[in-house]
Amino acid sequence: MALKLTVLNKQRRCKVDLALIRQMGEKVASALCRNLIASPPPHLDEEIIRHMQERGLLSVVLVSNKQIQKLNHQWMGKDAPTDVLSFPLSIEPPPAELPWEVGELVISLEKTEEQALEYAHSSERELAFLLVHGMLHILGFDHMSPEEEKEMFGRQKRILADAGFNR
Repeated sequence: MALKLTVLNKQRRCKVDLALIRQMGEKVASALCRNLIASPPPHLDEEIIRHMQERGLLSVVLVSNKQIQKLNHQWMGKDAPTDVLSFPLSIEPPPAELPWEVGELVISLEKTEEQALEYAHSSERELAFLLVHGMLHILGFDHMSPEEEKEMFGRQKRILADAGFNR
């Protein structure tokens, strides 16, 4: 069991199979949870990780470059399209009878396809990467310092391999 995903398509430029993306996202989320349980980071205790695995909810919103550029400008002060924006909602689980909305990812499918071509791998592999990257940001990981980058990118690589999305 892992995070449950809802996927909403708010763009029309790229063809999308929402069921496939949800399935892929849940596969990645399962690998992420296994990674966190095997090697809990200092900022997340094991009980929080287990609660997230059992009842966490994550929203994924698919948008165009134009839409994500507006959001990137509004929230990050950068007037350019980006690939993924992460919006954490709550890192502390609510009472057991309530669902736990962990956060929301906004992903540009146009940027996903552009980067897949640039990095010479499939759009599915690039989307899996963006899902993992965004999920880790939601859970408090970052890559601002060399130490943080080593930790976050190492986890990304292991999670993607575990989920079957090698480069």
